[in-house]
Amino acid sequence: MTDREKPPLPTLDSFPVRAFDTIRFGDTDMLGHVNNAVISTYLETGRTQLLRAGDHAMAPDGTFFSLARIVLDFRAEVMWPGQVEVGTRVLKVGRSSVTLGQALFQDGKCVATAETVMVLVDRQTRRSSPFPPDLAVRLGGLS
Repeated sequence: MTDREKPPLPTLDSFPVRAFDTIRFGDTDMLGHVNNAVISTYLETGRTQLLRAGDHAMAPDGTFFSLARIVLDFRAEVMWPGQVEVGTRVLKVGRSSVTLGQALFQDGKCVATAETVMVLVDRQTRRSSPFPPDLAVRLGGLS
């Protein structure tokens, strides 16, 4: 593969955690497609679905997850009206951070891919906090 070739786009079924969001008319820009900044908001919906594990937050009491890094590749336009589906999976579990792979789909077509890093943060010290062993295992099971 040369530097210019991109890996094949993922499919939604390659993600263990899935969410959806409704595309609002207000999400569009003057060109008629969803504004690029809104794509990050859709991806947040997917991260939240993974990190909340249903009705229960994965972050232990006294901690929270904070977005530390996002790399986002736009693959195609997203158009209103409709819905987007967000796939999320764990790529790597570190000492206090987790790297997530995400993709956004409209009508089954991959329209964006992202890699995000979330850090577990202690609410009092505002510094990174190591994952308890059980949380590291739970996150690792979502790859």
